[in-house]
Amino acid sequence: MKQVEEALHQLHARDKEKQARDMAEAHKEAMNRKLDQSESQGPPQAFAKVNSISPGSPASIAGLQVDDEIVEFGSVNTQNFQSLHNIGSVVQHSEGPLNVTVIRSGEKHQLRLVPTRWAGKGLLGCNIIPLQR
Repeated sequence: MKQVEEALHQLHARDKEKQARDMAEAHKEAMNRKLDQSESQGPPQAFAKVNSISPGSPASIAGLQVDDEIVEFGSVNTQNFQSLHNIGSVVQHSEGPLNVTVIRSGEKHQLRLVPTRWAGKGLLGCNIIPLQR
């Protein structure tokens, strides 16, 4: 009986060691895969571009500039962008500042744009066009 008990203890000890090795290997693989994905994705892709800004407008105050490529506009991003109506809807339903991420001269910039009524047309004071990829 004692031999059976010792054999079971050894069996469980080996099983625990194997589980620990397997978990460590799985973690290492997951980390390598995550690293590979982030390297292969590269910089985020823009879906739209600013082609005009009115002086004194909310867009101008937020720091948007002509030729900024938009990567994220509130909840709109490359994955869910379908048309400029997506941006219009976000602007119409926003209550407060919107986070806007742009690529300018190859660098990523985070801006806070507050859609508001101002002396000019619209709530932003800029013109955005979709990028053709």
